[in-house]
Amino acid sequence: MQLGMVGLGKMGANMTTRLLRGGHEVVVYDRSADAVAHAASGGAVAASGLADLVGKLGSPRVVWIMVPSGKPTDETIDELLGVLAKGDIIIDGGNTNWKDGLAAYERCKAKGVHLIDAGTSGGVWGLKEGYCLMVGGDDEAVKACEPIFRTLAPENGYAHVGKAGAGHFSKMVHNGVEYGMLQAYGEGFEILESSPFDFDLGQVAELWCHASVVRSWLLELAVLAFKDDPKLASIRGYVDDTGEGRWTVQAAIDQNVPAPVITLALLQRFVSRQDESFSAKVIAALRNQFGGHAVKSESHA
Repeated sequence: MQLGMVGLGKMGANMTTRLLRGGHEVVVYDRSADAVAHAASGGAVAASGLADLVGKLGSPRVVWIMVPSGKPTDETIDELLGVLAKGDIIIDGGNTNWKDGLAAYERCKAKGVHLIDAGTSGGVWGLKEGYCLMVGGDDEAVKACEPIFRTLAPENGYAHVGKAGAGHFSKMVHNGVEYGMLQAYGEGFEILESSPFDFDLGQVAELWCHASVVRSWLLELAVLAFKDDPKLASIRGYVDDTGEGRWTVQAAIDQNVPAPVITLALLQRFVSRQDESFSAKVIAALRNQFGGHAVKSESHA
């Protein structure tokens, strides 16, 4: 099957390679000429821009966009709408907020263009292992693109989960669950690391991968991380987020669903970014005021 791929970052580039290996023809575009050239060296057809990419596709055209969520995705969709025709298909595989995705779906629908939201999980391992695809959109358009989805996904790793928006919503919740799992592993290994016992954390992680009820792919990745750096001495404890955890917590609030684990996991990421907690200073000052408890003074070089 022929398709266009817009965005050749760490996900888009590997997805392009997997599609090429699966026998698809992929026309590629990225703002980075080097990224385009690299993909072309692997068998992709290079394009100099979105209009050029669309011009190299046969009708009905299918264009997968794999660019950062928010404004970059919206701008890419709107530019594509200027050059695509009725019956063409756009697949948004990024981490778009599901509400933004529904708004984009309506803009596309007004032009007669289908928009599929494909929640995509797999990270840098997707090239080898395949991608878990949570796909939302109109039945006709999704069915037409199934050869693409089945090439990217491992067996049983693709599903049409619902109407437009369902793909992005399920990927959002997927990432929210990931927040909670990561936090639990992080806390568990910290308790081990600070205990009276000289645990080999890599050994414990490896052990837990076999028949344990807490075994998972994330734990297998912990084994690799501890093998590279047994005490994680080279890594700063700063944890970023790309928005999906926040959106999951907001959805839980909107739907009156108690989600304390995911919520606290998100808040712990905020804590990780503080060099010094002002709230902790306030608490220390108040303890000193009401109970005369000692406070630690700031040290100045």
